[in-house]
Amino acid sequence: MPISAHEIETLLRESFPQAQINVQGDDGAHFAAEVVDESFRGKNRVQQQRAVYAALKGKMDGSNGELHALALTTKAPE
Repeated sequence: MPISAHEIETLLRESFPQAQINVQGDDGAHFAAEVVDESFRGKNRVQQQRAVYAALKGKMDGSNGELHALALTTKAPE
């Protein structure tokens, strides 16, 4: 079942309610997302991206995941 950019943003918004979130992509499987959130301050890139993947609640898990590919940019606000 394909997923939409809006669905991805909704999932991310649950974990990062104050974040600036921009999700792009319209093929139902390949997306790009930028998440800018204060909670990332002091965390390295791997820690930031793990937090985002956890927010996706298994949508990227294995070959049965609804979300096939996500180009991810994360950072704390400047």
